Formats: sequence, structure tokens, C-alpha cells
Amino acid sequence: MAQIKLNFSRLSIPEKVARARQIVAAMTGNTHFTTPQPTLVAIIDAADQLEAAAGEVQTARQIAKTKTTIQNSKEDALTKLVSQEAGYVTAVSGGDEAIIQSAGMDVRAPSGSVAIPPPPQALSATAGDHDGQMDLSWDPVTSATSYAVETSPDPPTATSWTHSGVSTKSTFTATALQSGSRTWFRVAAVNPAGQSGWSDPATKIVP
Repeated sequence: MAQIKLNFSRLSIPEKVARARQIVAAMTGNTHFTTPQPTLVAIIDAADQLEAAAGEVQTARQIAKTKTTIQNSKEDALTKLVSQEAGYVTAVSGGDEAIIQSAGMDVRAPSGSVAIPPPPQALSATAGDHDGQMDLSWDPVTSATSYAVETSPDPPTATSWTHSGVSTKSTFTATALQSGSRTWFRVAAVNPAGQSGWSDPATKIVP
């Protein structure tokens, strides 16, 4: 006596829907099966509902994937900004523990394996893409996690330098500068052990 080989549970959802519809099509009007139990209508309805639900799941997965990508981008942006802020706090605090903690930031335990980095070398300044901008670049410092940048009007003095920004790369674009003015630039390397001395300054007339 022949046995039915269904293996329905092993099929994927699209395959189950297709197989159910194939069976319903084969049994519709088939004189061998005049009173199907359950009804063919019930099977078709269940197949339609499963197909719709599967479509909703796929849509939800795509939406979740897109939202996860957006979330990761926002997380990276926040991490970068907070890291830059930490570089700024390090530069302004001069390594003073109380000042650092007043910014809501923790202080690393002293580590003998990390030394204060040396000052950056080969600082250069070139005209930026827009008026009032200057592009700075310097040789990377191996142990640096960020760099503090300062600017000064001409002539520079001990008190004329002001904080311009923090960069996690060995490049920086200074903005909002006064076009036609001679401006001085200097940069220091920062790592968990502290901030280096300042680089030799570079100067250019701002376009």
C-alpha cells in the first residue's frame, strides 16, 4: 500500500505556500475527493495568511537592518565627538586631575607603559577650499590618540594663542579665520599620559 511522502515541515515558507496551492489546485474538481477535510478554502486562506505574514517579517527585517545601520552611524558620530571633547579637555586642563573631573570625565590610573608623546613635527599650513580656511598637516605621532590645535594672530605672544580644535588625524582645517590676516598655528599630540609640548609654529596669510 502506497504511503504519502509529505515532508512539509522541512520546506521553507515560500515552498510551503507553493506546495499548499499545488495540492489545492490538484484536488479542486477531483472526483476522488468530493468532501476534503479540512476544506480547500481553509488551506488557501491559511497559505495566503502565511505568505502575508512572511512578507511583513521580511519588511520588518529590512527596516530593522536600515535602523541598525543608522544607529551605528549615530553611535560612531557621538563617539568621535566625545573623543574630540576629551582631547580638548586634556589640552585645556594641562593634565590637572580636578579640572578633568570637573568636566565629568574620569582620570586614567598612571601607567608606566605609556609616555607623554613628543611634539609633532613638520607642521605646514596651506590655503583651504574656502575663504577664511587653512588646511594644516603634520607628521603623525605614533603614540598620539588625538591632537590639539591652537591659533594666534600676528605677532604671536605667550598669551595670544587660543584653542582652535581637536583632530584624531594628523590633519585639521581651521575655519572662521580673518581673510587677509597673517595667522600662526601650532599643534600638540595627546595620549592617555598627557599632552606633548607644542610643535614649531607655522604661519600663513589667510585667503
